[in-house]
Amino acid sequence: MIVQISLKTLREDNTMVKNDYTILSSENFYPSDIKFNKDGLVPVIAQCVNTGTVLMMAWMNEEAVKKTINTNNMYYFSRSRQKLWQKGETSGHFQKLFELRLDCDNDTMLALIEQTGPACHTGAASCFFKSTNNINND
Repeated sequence: MIVQISLKTLREDNTMVKNDYTILSSENFYPSDIKFNKDGLVPVIAQCVNTGTVLMMAWMNEEAVKKTINTNNMYYFSRSRQKLWQKGETSGHFQKLFELRLDCDNDTMLALIEQTGPACHTGAASCFFKSTNNINND
């Protein structure tokens, strides 16, 4: 599958730049291809289909995968509550699925989604807002 994406980037001078790029997905997968861990779960990274921003990481069980594919809404499995949940069911910050991908080892998934509101339960746009800020690549 070839997906054409328009990426809008905010420059330091607060002007928007539109970049079009194509993501090639060369193979299809089936839910039966997924290698779930010993607890019956697979990690999934949610990435914004419009900006490329990595938003969050969560877990899916087989039921969450199937329900997500069937509804185009993101469902996850809560390890602490031991139950299926739809992203946004309490906050209203839903995630609409555009494409679900499986990595080369079949044990991690990437969900290209459209996020409504912040993705993080803290209210941050992304759960990945913490940084070491001290990595020197010189």
